[in-house]
Amino acid sequence: MSMISRRKFMAVAGATAVVSALAACGSSSSGTSTAASTGSSSAAGSEAGTKALSYVALCCDTGTIDDESFNQACWTAVQNYMGENCQYYIPEADASDEDRETFIRQAVNDGAEVVVCVGYLYGASLAWAAEQYPDTKFIAVDVTQADIGTDTIPANCYCITFKEEQAGYLAGYAVAKDGFTKLGFLGGMAVPAVIRYGYGYIQGIDAAAQETGNAVEVNYFYGGQFYGDANITSRMEGWYSNGTEIVFACGGGIYTSALEAAVKNNGYVVGVDVDQNYIGVNGVEDGSFSYNPFITSAMKGLTESVSDSLANIDAGDWSSIAGTNGNFGLEEGDYVGLPTAEDSWNFRTFTVEEYEAVKAKIASGEVVVDNSSEDSVKPTTSDLVTVNYIQ
Repeated sequence: MSMISRRKFMAVAGATAVVSALAACGSSSSGTSTAASTGSSSAAGSEAGTKALSYVALCCDTGTIDDESFNQACWTAVQNYMGENCQYYIPEADASDEDRETFIRQAVNDGAEVVVCVGYLYGASLAWAAEQYPDTKFIAVDVTQADIGTDTIPANCYCITFKEEQAGYLAGYAVAKDGFTKLGFLGGMAVPAVIRYGYGYIQGIDAAAQETGNAVEVNYFYGGQFYGDANITSRMEGWYSNGTEIVFACGGGIYTSALEAAVKNNGYVVGVDVDQNYIGVNGVEDGSFSYNPFITSAMKGLTESVSDSLANIDAGDWSSIAGTNGNFGLEEGDYVGLPTAEDSWNFRTFTVEEYEAVKAKIASGEVVVDNSSEDSVKPTTSDLVTVNYIQ
């Protein structure tokens, strides 16, 4: 199969593209669809009229389009590529498979030639949609054949998955090597991608603890949703006030609860999916924060992979990826990792050189990160690491 191009995107913050894309589209409430408004400032969007593709739809995961993470990164790709010729749909938090089918049906009826579905919950709906709409192309992000439930990936579907465990490992290794010993993991929901992030995080922490000799304690909790609220913020405030130094907030907009609690207690956060450092930078500039609470972000190439998939379709290369699952990690290129731009590197002592060294070990296979995505299977740790799994 043809892989997406090997871009060195991990060294570059994607904040500008994300912000410009959202500034050009209308707001959306849950359970509705919103078309991108005219006047996109994206260069790619301004050239949309020259593309073979005329209309693309994005069916989002639960949460919001401006979650500054998963949904937003995928929408950025679609709108930057298509300009005004695109639309997104967001389900309610308790949406059913039938609700997702309704969004896909609406997208096709609205004229979408390509429907980008994000999140494993679209699996069953894609099994139905692929058969119902054989002439429509589906890009399924964080969706596997097992999620779809068919014997093979449908011929009109391309699945994109990532080795989140590797990004989580790098984040955990980095913060523990930097000397932090009271850590936290706040997951949105215990879905495969979030589990892999979290379990990789624990494995990286353990590896660093064994090198430094520091004992590390980790609080581990799933909020059961992909957005922050008062209850989750209160829990995070309890963590920070009791000594937690950093929380890896992994699950779309749920990071807002960790962030709010962190800045009240001089704590820090690890962002997810995209380089979220710009949130801290903007907060300092507008006076919301007295310091930047983002230490780093565990990233995966959502925007890049969706953009490259659309480009493959536009170039007539759909057959090279149709019916396949591109699973991207460090062995395939710089598809996961931490941002190394100077403005995003906020560690105290951990260096880019140390980061590149451990990243190279993963890429070469010298370090193998367990990719389990079963919530019942916990990572093995040494006696130096204590993980408090909170129900």
